[in-house]
Formats: sequence, C-alpha cells, structure tokens
Amino acid sequence: MKIGVPKEIKNGECRVALIPDNVQILKSNGHTVLIEKNAGTLAGFFDQDYRKAGAILASADKIWKESDLILKVKEPQNIELKKLSANKILFCYLHLAANLSLTRALIQSKTTAIALETVQDLRGRLALLEPMSAIAGRMAMIVGAFFQATPQGGGGILVSGLPGVLSAKIAIIGGGTVGENAAKIAAGLGAQVTILDQKQERLKLLDEILPENVSTLNSTPQNIEEAVTTSDIIIGAVLIPGSKAPKLITKKMLKKVKPGSVLVDVSIDQGGIAETSRPTTHSKPVYKVNGLLHYCVPNMPGAYGRSATLAMTNAVFNYVLKLANLGLKKSFEKDPGFCHGLNVFQGKITCKEVAQSLGLAYSPFS
Repeated sequence: MKIGVPKEIKNGECRVALIPDNVQILKSNGHTVLIEKNAGTLAGFFDQDYRKAGAILASADKIWKESDLILKVKEPQNIELKKLSANKILFCYLHLAANLSLTRALIQSKTTAIALETVQDLRGRLALLEPMSAIAGRMAMIVGAFFQATPQGGGGILVSGLPGVLSAKIAIIGGGTVGENAAKIAAGLGAQVTILDQKQERLKLLDEILPENVSTLNSTPQNIEEAVTTSDIIIGAVLIPGSKAPKLITKKMLKKVKPGSVLVDVSIDQGGIAETSRPTTHSKPVYKVNGLLHYCVPNMPGAYGRSATLAMTNAVFNYVLKLANLGLKKSFEKDPGFCHGLNVFQGKITCKEVAQSLGLAYSPFS
C-alpha cells in the first residue's frame, strides 16, 4: 500500500501522523511511505530522519494524488477538501458531529473516512482519543492558570493561593479522561477543585483516586450553575462519543459569573459545552463574553508537538499497520472495534451519532 503523510496546516498544529520508527516498520512490511517535506519538523522529527527510515519526501499535491491511505492528525482544512477522492482512505481525528461542511465534502467525494476519536478497543474504550484527552486535560489547567492572570484578561487569582490568601476555585464539568487529568493538575497546584459528572460509579472512582482537595458532585443543572458562577476557572470536559457536546453552560448563567473567570472548553471540537463557545486558534485563543474569558482551541494538544506526537503514534500505529497489511474490510473483520471508527463510506455516513447530530441519513457499514 502507498501511504501518505501531508504536513499539518491547521493553525498551531505541531503534530505529525507518523514518526521515523513507524516508517521503518511500514517499509519492512513492503509498503511505500510518502512524507511531505518538513512534516515532522515542529515535533522534532526531521526530513533526514524520515529519509533514513526509508520514506520518500514529496509535495502535498503528490501525496494527496498518489497515496492509497492518507494519514493526518487533524481533519482536512478548506484548501485540502478539493483533494479528497473516492479511491482514498483518510485516517485522522475528524470530529464530524460539529462540522457539517466537512461531512458533506467527505460524502460528495466518497472518501473513506476513519475517525481516530471513535475507534474502540476490546473493552469499548476510545483508545486512540484517550492520549490526546489526557494531554488536553493537563493542558487545560496550565492555560486556565495562565489566562487567569490580570494582564491576560483574567481576574488575577493565583491558582495555588498563598499563606493567608485562598487558592482558586476550579469547576470541571465531565469526569472522563480530560476531567480526571485536569483535576490531577489542579489539585497538584493546590486549588479547590470540584468535578461534576452524571455517572455515580465514575464519581465514586474519582473520589477514591484523586487528592482530598478534589470534591465530586452530581452533574445537575443546579449544581452546574452553582459551580460555573462561583469558580475562577471552568473546564468543559464532556464527551458523548461521536455526538455533539451538550450545551450545559447557558447565556443566562454567564450573567452571574465572576468577572475575570476563565472557561477552557476542551469539548469545543465536538461543539463546546457553552452556548457562547466558538472555535478559536492557538494564535488567537481567547475572547470574552459577559466577563467570562473563553479559551476554545479545538486542537489543544497540537501545541505540544513532540509529546503529543509520541503519545498519538504509540496508540495509533498498530491500527495503521493493520490497515496497511490487511486492507479495510479484513481489518474490520478481525477487529470490530476498529469498525466503530468508520464515519463515512462510499458517500454515506456510517456513524450513527454523527448522522443524528447533523440530521443526516445513517447507513450501517456492511
């Protein structure tokens, strides 16, 4: 199989979909790998490393035209949509439930699109999303603390507090991988942390594994409003696999927030949990509504190119190798959880949650 890796062009995206070690293994299995020049530079992997591993350096146009399997980190950007075609398999993070235009482009082009974020392992875990969720959760507290500083537009609350001065109050809405990792960092900084979730078993586990300065709370509209309106930093960490994020923070709530508080909406790649959330970029990451500073960057882990690339390829590469060696149908037959990643096939949406979120027809893969 001919496998192509174009350079990521999304704003602030520093990850790359394959590292040189991966290339070497693919080559040893008889595959051809095309890498765009400088595709891995921002992650600390250089053209000479890829050449040594056996990759062919090529232009983006050549990669999109000649490759059977296109490996990316983030979804195709507008200038890449015209390069989609029916004879390609696209394997990357797609998050289609919040992106109607991209979904339509994939349908019209009849590109086979596999979304990393909906692939499941044998236990039903979103194994290819979890490493990025862990990074985003940890990063959420870092950026939240940074933008809480007065020169950045925040309320000037030092997260850790000081002798005689209270530490910051942190509300984390969602107790999954993002929420757990955000809570660990927040607790380590000495903040007063509340993590909200609907699943009682999950809250019980979090209560057992997290430090004493983390409280767990049932996620109800009243509890969410209390947490949002009294906290210095709010982290949106809700995930419904394949679906849009629910709007749990309303415009009405924003009228009561503490001036200078910060919302880090990690759920923005699925549409965000606040009615006022809209995607931002690493170059322009924040905006303010009713005194609440919104940080809504969809590709947060892309800022830590080296760490995020290593974490991603550690999780993803076995699936890449399986796909290259066996092809699409045999890969899915041997690993039904892999099939959950298929979002668009032959011009039809094959992920029920995406179809429901966008109000489009759903066609099961067979």
